[in-house]
Amino acid sequence: MGEDGGRRGCGPPRELQKLKQQALEYYRENDVPRRLEELLNATFYLQPADVYGHLANYFSKLAKPPTICKVVGKKVLDGLGLPALQVEIFCTIQNFSKNICSVVMATHFEVHDNTVPELAEAEEAERADAVRTAVQWVNETITQELRGLVPSSQAEVDQVLRTFFENKVQEDKERKELEKSLEDSTVPTLPSLIVPPPPPTPPPSKKKGQKLGMKRSLTEKPIAAPEPVEPVLCGSMAMGAVSLAVAKTSAVLSSNPLYVKIASLKHPQEQPAKLTIPLLMVSLVSCGKSSPGKLNLMKELICIPHPGLSAKQGVEMLMEIQKQINKTIEMPPPPKAEAKKGHNGGKRGQQLITGKMSHLGCLTITYDTIEQPLLLIQGICANLGLELGTNLHLAINCAAHELMDYSKGKYEVVMGTYKNAAEMVDLYVDLINKFPAIIALIDPFRKEDSEQWDSLYNALGSRCYTIAGSASKSISRLLQEGNISTPKSSGLVIKHTNQTTMCDLVEITNLIDSKRRVAVFGSTEGESSDDSLVDLAVGLGVRFIKFGGLSRGERVTKYNRVFTVEEELVQSGTLGLNEELTFSNLNEEDEAAAALAGELPEPPEPIFPTEVVEASA
Repeated sequence: MGEDGGRRGCGPPRELQKLKQQALEYYRENDVPRRLEELLNATFYLQPADVYGHLANYFSKLAKPPTICKVVGKKVLDGLGLPALQVEIFCTIQNFSKNICSVVMATHFEVHDNTVPELAEAEEAERADAVRTAVQWVNETITQELRGLVPSSQAEVDQVLRTFFENKVQEDKERKELEKSLEDSTVPTLPSLIVPPPPPTPPPSKKKGQKLGMKRSLTEKPIAAPEPVEPVLCGSMAMGAVSLAVAKTSAVLSSNPLYVKIASLKHPQEQPAKLTIPLLMVSLVSCGKSSPGKLNLMKELICIPHPGLSAKQGVEMLMEIQKQINKTIEMPPPPKAEAKKGHNGGKRGQQLITGKMSHLGCLTITYDTIEQPLLLIQGICANLGLELGTNLHLAINCAAHELMDYSKGKYEVVMGTYKNAAEMVDLYVDLINKFPAIIALIDPFRKEDSEQWDSLYNALGSRCYTIAGSASKSISRLLQEGNISTPKSSGLVIKHTNQTTMCDLVEITNLIDSKRRVAVFGSTEGESSDDSLVDLAVGLGVRFIKFGGLSRGERVTKYNRVFTVEEELVQSGTLGLNEELTFSNLNEEDEAAAALAGELPEPPEPIFPTEVVEASA
């Protein structure tokens, strides 16, 4: 054994020690800060590789923070094989360009199963143009505008994106005005070419036996004309995608999950000690207008597990229910029995035919009455030892805007059965009375039927949420007007689409919270496999999340992300418990008084028992 053989393996050779000693003397002579001396002393007995790593980590803290050097946009495919936008963020880190992260954002377009070929082709072209324009914006102007910015400065990034978008809106407006002026200038104005107005319509002839002044006994109030569709600027999805990508980049660089980053944006003064997993709204069956049956009203029948269950327990319970639905569909139909009249003139004895997988990730089933799908779930729960109203509750996405027959001025709730807006209020009240486990109605009316929204809210607001999804305005319009009370509802479905930035999402959820309403964070109909929406929902602290059914990869990946986030919060001890479901039927005076007082009114009794109910019998 050599002179220092006893130390071999636990210390550096003599030559390395000598070099370090010389380095110490050099730095002392050149007035190096004491912290660096301590650092060198601390590494005196480390192996060479460890020394270099230790020094690299130390000096990296003194280096310039990472800055955005490039933003890349690409056209990819969503879960339905339709065009979507991918955004990648590159940052300069210690003078090297590095790809930090990417996100995928689907378009805002609804998915129509039964569309006229001409309309389908037009929408397909519009969708492709939206993605193509967004890619161009990202790769040209946006990457230049964001170059050199620090990813953690989300407000600054979003302001740059907002300014860019406003300029594009102005350019689009000027282009349309120019096109209109050119069209007007080419219209012939010679008197000889002016078409004379048509002759006035003669008054209706008096029918035999009709008395003067006699009116129809049944006069219905004409329906409000549909509001013009809010314009969506082609390419606007670039703003939302880039904003999300920058937020995710900041989270990656700080070694934090995205939901922590979003929570810090939501609560800039003090990070919340607890984060909760929003309650799941899981679509189990679809039997709306796109289904082969006569029933139109129920686009999605949704289940909401008990708040006391974990997300994983709730999904496991619903998976078992879904298995039973599949078995029921596969069963051969029983012999025809004597038909019994059901709600809206339907037949209770009619057997459902078959089911196919919807783009929403749930089964599309043929039904002819409103009660049939509800009775199906009720019967399956009874067989599994589950109780509707205790273990789980129901919600219905009515999608009323798809049901209106404008030629008749009525909603076609069942094929051949039409109801006006006032009759729809009675239908919903009767349905909730028969099935009190229904605690939410999404889009029960068109947005134009404000009077019926008021009536339904006044009738059911104390025991059922009335939620505006498609009936609500876009997030940008809501923020511009500062009003979420039209139509009058218990809450809103919010989506991360188009030009909606992270700051916009924070602002709209703050507005919803201030009005004592509930926020439902939903996905678009043509979804991608990006699971960032889960982090957004958790960080924003919304009440519900709605990602569709438990099938299709783009849906399932989000539920898997929910499980992961839940496990991380449990391990870190920061998982908050979900509050019991309660309903607050507030009028405008109550809202104003609560806002002035800075406090909430006393909440009503929860509709769930306070103890946690097990998921299975």
